[in-house]
Amino acid sequence: MSFKRLDPEDFIVSSDSIVSTAWSTGNPTLTAFYTSSAQENSTSGDFYLEVYQVATGSANAAVQFNIAYCDAVGSGSALYNPLINGKSPTSTNYGQYRTMILEDENSTFIFGDGTNSISSSIFWALSVERACYKEAFFPGSLNIKLKGPSGTVSLTDNSTTQNIGTFIGATRVYQLISGSNGTPYDDTGYVTNSGSYGLVFPDLGTILINPYALSQTTGLTPSRTSNSDGLNSRLLYNAISDPLASSFQLNAEETITSDYVFVRARNSEFNYSENPSFISGSTGEVIYDNFINSPQTYITTVGLYNDTNELLAVAKLSRPLLKDFTKESLMRIKLDF
Repeated sequence: MSFKRLDPEDFIVSSDSIVSTAWSTGNPTLTAFYTSSAQENSTSGDFYLEVYQVATGSANAAVQFNIAYCDAVGSGSALYNPLINGKSPTSTNYGQYRTMILEDENSTFIFGDGTNSISSSIFWALSVERACYKEAFFPGSLNIKLKGPSGTVSLTDNSTTQNIGTFIGATRVYQLISGSNGTPYDDTGYVTNSGSYGLVFPDLGTILINPYALSQTTGLTPSRTSNSDGLNSRLLYNAISDPLASSFQLNAEETITSDYVFVRARNSEFNYSENPSFISGSTGEVIYDNFINSPQTYITTVGLYNDTNELLAVAKLSRPLLKDFTKESLMRIKLDF
């Protein structure tokens, strides 16, 4: 065994962006949607609706995304306490997204920009399961169809036309528009006097859908009943799963960071061994003369140690590497985290 201290230039860090399908089916487009009656009728069903890729009785069933209706004044769901107005699951949902995204309890969500924008205290939130979207949505891969009483609309993010990164606080955001693959069908993909169809937060795995824009094009309007369940999460689910829609395309993006370590074996290094085949066990002398002037060794393993001589990582070569005074070797070791 031989040791050599590595120099700073022997280390390099590389980051690669990996794009993959988001859904558990392995396909980029989800076309079948299922819910769980047990979940919908449970306490959690008052807040959100879980959507699966197969029937929940299947062993492969896994949550793909959740649908929640959010209302600042608590409409569309039963009150926690009938004596206290405005406090219900929908108001709790609204407050959670406001805290997570706006980071200000006095702010409101604005859909659209410029002269065509609308401030809204209601919206649907579609949250993709963390295991599906991994690190973020891949911009331009979002395509979802919604079917309402008066029409169907295809929605995407505006990543193709948005040349400058836009943020709400520290959170990256795109507008949800009428179009496909990140490109609008018309000038902006907005709805006249109603702003965009919503907001897309790729790093949060969240899509907020603007009911005002959606109602104009599809007739899909949430119920804002007081102190009763308006079934608004189910309403959006029906719009997504309708046979004339049934298409939710999304890819996930993940950054893989790798550390590369370059180990150099120069011609004068690593030519001798402590193996007993080199040295006599009784006298300590080199057994064969050619081991003195023309030794040969085979490198099979590289171990990385810290300054306290603790073994941190081991790299195995695919085959033994012959080493003598006439050869130099460069081994690249990749560490993924």
